[in-house]
Amino acid sequence: MKDGGVIIYPTDTVYGMGCDIHNTRAVERICQIKGIKPNKNNFSFICYDLSHIADYAKVSNAAFKLMKKALPGPFTFILDANNKVPKILVQGKKTVGIRIPDNEITRLLVQGLDNPIITTSIRDEDEIIEYSTDPELIFEKFQHLVDIVIDGGFGNNMPSTIVDATSDDFEIIRQGIGELDDYL
Repeated sequence: MKDGGVIIYPTDTVYGMGCDIHNTRAVERICQIKGIKPNKNNFSFICYDLSHIADYAKVSNAAFKLMKKALPGPFTFILDANNKVPKILVQGKKTVGIRIPDNEITRLLVQGLDNPIITTSIRDEDEIIEYSTDPELIFEKFQHLVDIVIDGGFGNNMPSTIVDATSDDFEIIRQGIGELDDYL
């Protein structure tokens, strides 16, 4: 990833595709693979722990307390971005999604890179199954598009719960596997 690699990795929810948030070419490559435009997509990124979040987002005391209880875990928190977030990730937007998955593989990747990684879910074209869960099938589909696929066993088929934490009136944007009420 330090040299612009794009990887697929397990999380505590679904498999994700990611790269170094500071490598614009790698971010553009992910957009090309997924057929999306950087300024039209809401990117999230994975931090190792809560100490990295303040480097990239504005966090209220109430949001920090909630995140301290819920993370690591299956949540994406939408926060106001600060000026350290790479421009390609916030073009025309003022917010960013932050994750700290409860998955040791993912967190070790971030720790080894020494800064956050982009995360975007691996979706399936199947009409019934929205997310690919089998690492072998993910490898078959993406082996020529990404630099590495990390096999962390079968993934989940439910995404993270997305919580708007830009104000202290926390709002669930998408209900996923995480139950926010357990932490309020």
